[in-house]
Amino acid sequence: MSIDTAELPEPEGPEDRPTPPGNPGWLSDDELRFVRGRLPVVYVEAVPVRLDGLGQVTEVGLLLRSTPEGVMTRTLVSGRVRFGEPLREALFRHLENDLGPMAFPQMPAELVPAQIAEYFPMPGISHYVDERQHAVSLVYVVPVTGTCSPRQDALEVSWMSPEEALSPQVLDELPGGRGVLLRQLLSALGC
Repeated sequence: MSIDTAELPEPEGPEDRPTPPGNPGWLSDDELRFVRGRLPVVYVEAVPVRLDGLGQVTEVGLLLRSTPEGVMTRTLVSGRVRFGEPLREALFRHLENDLGPMAFPQMPAELVPAQIAEYFPMPGISHYVDERQHAVSLVYVVPVTGTCSPRQDALEVSWMSPEEALSPQVLDELPGGRGVLLRQLLSALGC
């Protein structure tokens, strides 16, 4: 099997969206499982934030999603980087897909991640677990100035103070170690 510039389906937190029928540009579910079982997959993740006039974080945006099992979870904006796609475009695409076209994310001038998270299918190797795959995620904190209307499978974008976002209850709602990741990111920002 060769992998070229085929369109990959976007991730949905712990689960993927179904492959659209009849779209030859997307990997089938079997092809995606094959790739995930043999290669690390590159992702971008983003924590949308709102800032005050001094550049301090006043609100953190977390997505609310329902898993296929009907469990409600919080998560970050995230998704795979397509073959041949620049990181900046991948990050912007996922922010727009999850937050809506009127979110107006303020993309950083230099695209240096705030954190790199390496997800493994086996627990215990790192804080981050993804049962489906070995994934390397470049994580960004992105200020958002517009109105967010969730798209794709997100049910809502919940804006909360950094203190609320760092509460044990909210951190426990973030699957795969993302609670640890959010705590590290907000700590680095002085929250």
